[in-house]
Amino acid sequence: MARLGGLIATDLRDVTSDPAALDSTGFWAVSADFEGRLVCARFGDVREAPPVRAGRWQGPSADAWTSSLDREAYTAGVRRIREHIAAGEVYQANLCRVLSAPIGPDADVDALTAELAHGNPAPYAGTIRLPEHGVEIATASPELFLRRDGRIVESGPIKGTGRTEADLLEKDHAENVMIVDLVRNDLGRVCATGSVTVPELCVVEKHPGLVHLVSTVRGELAEGAGWPELFAATFPPGSVTGAPKSSALRIIEALETSPRGPYCGGIGWVDADRGRGELAVGIRTFWIDRAEGVLRFGTGAGITWGSDPEREWQETELKASRLLAVASGTYGASGGNHS
Repeated sequence: MARLGGLIATDLRDVTSDPAALDSTGFWAVSADFEGRLVCARFGDVREAPPVRAGRWQGPSADAWTSSLDREAYTAGVRRIREHIAAGEVYQANLCRVLSAPIGPDADVDALTAELAHGNPAPYAGTIRLPEHGVEIATASPELFLRRDGRIVESGPIKGTGRTEADLLEKDHAENVMIVDLVRNDLGRVCATGSVTVPELCVVEKHPGLVHLVSTVRGELAEGAGWPELFAATFPPGSVTGAPKSSALRIIEALETSPRGPYCGGIGWVDADRGRGELAVGIRTFWIDRAEGVLRFGTGAGITWGSDPEREWQETELKASRLLAVASGTYGASGGNHS
């Protein structure tokens, strides 16, 4: 099943890794891992989703979470990225870590989605539950990766995070502008010449427990371009890689010790019959790894020359703390971090 875009989809009809299917017919749930694995699931029964009810989720204990990079390793990674920047190899790179905690065999990601809806509401929240295909995701993403309405496509990159607007630095604005340029270039590869615009730049958006700087990039798909070309031009999302993207990806591979999986990928829905779709960047996202018996969650920060290693570590803590508390059942009972 899938719960996305205010709809609930059941009656699984087809599963494919071919993005061309998204230009055919039917309603599809889409999960694209950061490493490139694509799962598109077509459902036969799609209807308005009833309100989700919290209380069924049995999560891990708050002290059970471990991190793929501890504080020392993460801050060392930030310093290493600054060395790459000083050498002129990259302007910015996102450094992420994956948190894991054991869960029971009956854990249901849709029950976790219900908890997130109450404790951390988000514009692109949802569930994709396809255990036979290794996809069990609960997301509370605030970030638009790709929205498509006919030939018009739009992206809403987030760069810059603080507890309040007063926390946002010049570094955050510079970081956002860098990624907007990257997203413009990505969309420019698949959109009609001259059609790519930036209707909004560095707008402050408030989300539970923090604020973000958000921009909007829009374009019109070139003749003959569809979902396969759109994925090829834009994936993985620029806001969670860095600029230039190819250099940032090489640095990420060298420094990160765990695959990101659905985290920092693309999660959402496509209605092929209406030529519409909406994919979020897979941040603020939990997923179940049944083989390991664990629940995973990713957190990260964009590193620039102006980055302070300790501040970047604290940003990853800020992004994780509220959601881990929700998943562990301690939100409201404790204000501390659990990562």
